[in-house]
Amino acid sequence: MSKAMDSGLRRAGDATMTVRQPGLVLTDHSFDVPLDHAAPEGERIRLYAREVVAADRVGRAEELPWLLYLQGGPGFGADRPVGRTGWLDRALDEYRVLLLDQRGTGRSTPANRQTLPLRGTPREQADYLAHFRADAIVRDCELVRRRLTDGRPWTVLGQSFGGFCAVSYLSYAPEGLAAALITGGLPALDEDADAVYRAAYPRMERKTSAHYARYPGDAEIARRIVAHLAVHEEVLPDGGRLTAESFQQLGIVLGTGDGSHRLHYLLEDAFVTTPEGPRLSDAFTEQAAALLSRAGSPLYTLLHESIYAQDGRPTDWSAHRMRAEFPQFDADKAVADGRPVLFTAETVHPWMLETHAALRPLRHTAELLAARTGWSPLYDAERLAVNTVPVAAAIYHDDLYVDTAHALRTARAIRGLRTWVTDEFEHDGVRAGGRRVLDRLLRLVRDDAA
Repeated sequence: MSKAMDSGLRRAGDATMTVRQPGLVLTDHSFDVPLDHAAPEGERIRLYAREVVAADRVGRAEELPWLLYLQGGPGFGADRPVGRTGWLDRALDEYRVLLLDQRGTGRSTPANRQTLPLRGTPREQADYLAHFRADAIVRDCELVRRRLTDGRPWTVLGQSFGGFCAVSYLSYAPEGLAAALITGGLPALDEDADAVYRAAYPRMERKTSAHYARYPGDAEIARRIVAHLAVHEEVLPDGGRLTAESFQQLGIVLGTGDGSHRLHYLLEDAFVTTPEGPRLSDAFTEQAAALLSRAGSPLYTLLHESIYAQDGRPTDWSAHRMRAEFPQFDADKAVADGRPVLFTAETVHPWMLETHAALRPLRHTAELLAARTGWSPLYDAERLAVNTVPVAAAIYHDDLYVDTAHALRTARAIRGLRTWVTDEFEHDGVRAGGRRVLDRLLRLVRDDAA
């Protein structure tokens, strides 16, 4: 054990509260960890995690192996369970599960427009958030693991960005893992943010075309909305401004199993007749605000492109720059030319710092993070090439959020990784598929171990 790891371990916290739900026993845990793992005696931040055990196994909980769940993102707290449902139901058949709020999210020293000013200037805020990437999350996990498991390795289940963290885990602390299960989260090991987004825009176009093929009338509604926004200012209930570009971001739902249907129902309620003529309805703007808001997850914008940064260069608003290579995404021109308006998805843009109300106070911080250089490597290709940890990954065919070609190339680069490539689910397959998805991955890693 390194001195840094040992120092962090000595300061870990203890369980604080246990409550019951139907079929579940939930225990709160908190841990103090270094903000900067390279300076373990420096500032500490607080991590929160929720232990989940099946109610009928509480008496034997100490005998159960641990499964750590890492949420997608970046910037979202772990799932808040309500009873035995989905993948958690399957996991609780044989594990005690730890739902970790990754640093800066949920109850783990949250980082948002309300708390970040405590750090000082935008420069100080950006320097602080530079410690919130996957490499730091993995080191957090190792401190927590040593506290909870008496040093025994555990299994990690990583969804989306949580899968990126799992690959970092395999790179830098494989000794902590009994197995790794990854769902929709195999990152490109050697592609920068520009390559990631250059591959993403064609997927966004395909998903939009598929949506309009399913719901042909939505193409005209989308054109009508963009034309309306060109001459009317629409302010969302949360204070954000709906522009043509932010309207296009509603396409983020197209990467989920029911997303196309949800988008259709949203669009069909778009307009209402008022004394001033047609305006966007309150029903539409309320739902749009909920989908577009970053009030509860600002790190999803502030740190999004940094999850692809490991070559020392700035990301420099990569998605925004790459969009210029795809002029068909210009919504106003599409309307003028009589073409379909294309939706976008998981992209961040500098204009969001004005249109999204909760991001406005963090504008300078976001600009500094976009310009930041010196990002350290997140993966170790040489170590992954000799990996000995059983790994299984679900790869979703034409995943909107994670490029399938990049994921398959990474799968080939990790020794022993077993893949399940499927078009049965979209990116949220671990939720939509529940028990079935997790069971498939567990069988893959156990076949490999055998």
